[in-house]
Amino acid sequence: MLACSGGLDSIVLMYLCKQLDLDFDVAHCNFRLRGEESDGDEKFVLNFSENLEIKFHVTHFDTLGYMNKNGVNVQIAARDLRYAWFAELMQQNDIFTLVTAHHADDSLETFLINLSRGTGIDGLKGIPEKTETIARPLLGFSRNQILAYAQSEELLWREDSSNNEVKYLRNKIRHEVIPSLKELHPTFLENFQKTQIYLSDTSKILDNHINILKSKVFEKTEDGYRVALNELGVLYPQQSYIRMLFKPYGFTAFEDIAKLLKGLSGKEVYSKTHRLVRDREHLLLTVLKHEESLSYSIHSGQSTISEPIQVQISGVDRMNETSNQILYTDKAALKYPLTVRKWKKGDYFYPFGMQGKKKLSKYFKDEKVDIIAKGKQWLLCSEDKIVWVIGRRGDRRFSVTDNTKEIIKFEVHT
Repeated sequence: MLACSGGLDSIVLMYLCKQLDLDFDVAHCNFRLRGEESDGDEKFVLNFSENLEIKFHVTHFDTLGYMNKNGVNVQIAARDLRYAWFAELMQQNDIFTLVTAHHADDSLETFLINLSRGTGIDGLKGIPEKTETIARPLLGFSRNQILAYAQSEELLWREDSSNNEVKYLRNKIRHEVIPSLKELHPTFLENFQKTQIYLSDTSKILDNHINILKSKVFEKTEDGYRVALNELGVLYPQQSYIRMLFKPYGFTAFEDIAKLLKGLSGKEVYSKTHRLVRDREHLLLTVLKHEESLSYSIHSGQSTISEPIQVQISGVDRMNETSNQILYTDKAALKYPLTVRKWKKGDYFYPFGMQGKKKLSKYFKDEKVDIIAKGKQWLLCSEDKIVWVIGRRGDRRFSVTDNTKEIIKFEVHT
């Protein structure tokens, strides 16, 4: 899928792909921001596609409406809208690569924008030539080279009038900053491209180092990773290591993560996709999961439940095998409907085999149950009373006695 605006760069790329007899479709976005000019761009790309006998796709966006709804500027709105549409279009047509016409000058602009805002080595590498779904084959060429080629082939293209408005940061850099840099040094762009190669190579070395470190410090668990605090504590510079280790999981509050290293057990930091929790000797990294309901009902006579866990329920004459996965109860003590829910602060029960009652938080601490396991713990409850800390310990108030007439067996299946 080739993204074509109708401008110089994308028209040259479209022409080159046709010259190479590649199999591709063309996608054009009309953002409805420049009235007749926007419609003229659409018609131009349509005609060019038809002349080259290339399948053409077009969509129209309410860009201003999106900006107002989401509180973003026009550049972000246009980017969000077009890439979401490209992804949808590619999925519908079984297309796996999006080709865009970014070139060396675009990468320099991105470098300077990121530099002006403050960035690390990733931001200084500019625009990547290839990602999992996007290819940018013109990155090795300057705009002047692309222009010269277009003129030699007598190609026509459209000029976007908004590209000349220096109120936008990118345009200001393009029209005022970069020309001055090229005037100071005639080979500035070529030197910049060499610098990007050096930065990219350095980044690969750094990534390799971080991957080796991660294999030593991050221990894979069923739910994510267990990260050794003593290993993190000796890294220097600590803040930089924390950023490189945890940025891939969406974290940005790196100072807060640093505080976890010396914080109390139970302290948490969240990204949009992950949770990082301070445990006794580790940080526990897990993916955030949304549970639609934290309470499930079990009615009298019901023989099984499948959510949130699989439990077999049956009446038995006597107690046989025992394990943490099995609980025998006195049916007369149960008040239906029973519920299965997550534990919460303040919960307590009367542990079978122990004296008195005990808060669940204290029980978990004594049993050395880590924070992630506590977060996954389900309880079987009768009214407001805990019958079973499922898979761990039953409550003696519901245990079978010599006076029990009917026994209900609960068995967890994993």
